[in-house]
Amino acid sequence: MEKRFETIVLHNAKKENRPIKSKVTPIYQTSAFTFTDLEELEGFYQGEGNYLYSRTGNPNPDELGAAVAALERAPAGIATSSGLSSILAAVLAVAGSGDHIVAAEDLYGGSFHLLKEELSTLGIQTTFVSFSNPKEVADAIGENTKLLYSESITNPLLRVENIEAIVKIAKEHGLITLIDNTFATPYHINPYKLGVDLVIHSVTKYIGGHSDVTAGVVVGKEELVAKARAKVVNFGANVSPFEAWLTTRGLKTLAIRMKSQSYNARKLALALKENRHVKKVYYPFAESEAGFGAIVTIELAKSVDVNQFFRSLSWVKIAPTLAGVETSVSHPLKTSHRALPAEAQEALGITNEVVRISVGIEHEEDIIHTFEQAIENSVR
Repeated sequence: MEKRFETIVLHNAKKENRPIKSKVTPIYQTSAFTFTDLEELEGFYQGEGNYLYSRTGNPNPDELGAAVAALERAPAGIATSSGLSSILAAVLAVAGSGDHIVAAEDLYGGSFHLLKEELSTLGIQTTFVSFSNPKEVADAIGENTKLLYSESITNPLLRVENIEAIVKIAKEHGLITLIDNTFATPYHINPYKLGVDLVIHSVTKYIGGHSDVTAGVVVGKEELVAKARAKVVNFGANVSPFEAWLTTRGLKTLAIRMKSQSYNARKLALALKENRHVKKVYYPFAESEAGFGAIVTIELAKSVDVNQFFRSLSWVKIAPTLAGVETSVSHPLKTSHRALPAEAQEALGITNEVVRISVGIEHEEDIIHTFEQAIENSVR
């Protein structure tokens, strides 16, 4: 019988026959590995050994990559230094100079900038279109298009991607698909099982879960992950052993954290939907009665002083990131989507009144009361 998510998240590693049988994988905090003689050293280059130098491989990052791959039901995974470096490695595993990408227009601002500005200097061009319209996606595909790229739940307006439709278009045109599954996590969505070729995570967020690491992961088809691994090694985008170890430790509680945070997020979204000083609530209500993701984005009414709202949140921290166990808020216009051109911000509806809430594991009533009180204290 196939193990359930809650079991896989705790028991995803193979039992290893180590001389010292520690329950938890040790931290291999070393820059290099040693050899008994030149024959053993040569054996590494012949594929008989695993580790030489921590940039090219280390047990802790390898454990992290394999653990997330197991949760995504994918055959292979590689850990990287950040979510953005995981995107870079995944894209460069597929596309090179002269190639073209079709990407969703409502991506995270850092991803948008990487694709539009940085990759263009390498000769890789990107067209951004509405992935809500399959025809628009198909029409943007050219002879040199290699990749379709989107997010399973978009940042910050929480559109749930129609992954099956994207995979269908990609297969019709012989393209690779890449999905950023950071917001949904494998707890809610498994893009690889839906036919996606590569899945990335900023494991800085929910996988790690405690706001104390910066790392990323690429999982998917073995041949593509092998190419991504080569990019990680050759660009020096590896994650440190200690951060990989911390992230793997955080991963063990992913199921219970996501269950609690998603439940709280849905409760908060429902409460704020009834608040007359909240113009709009973005949350994927239709996906699950128990909650679907732990982010709630709201657009405050013009009657609310936005800066005073942020000042009035008492114990809720203002942070440019998300997904810790504590509830926090961010201002997308001034942080995550600051890099977008003004016309793109306006077209997507990312205004000064938009607030992204990362819902934590506190008691639901405390969370709801704090946000309702902050809104009340900020009405002009």
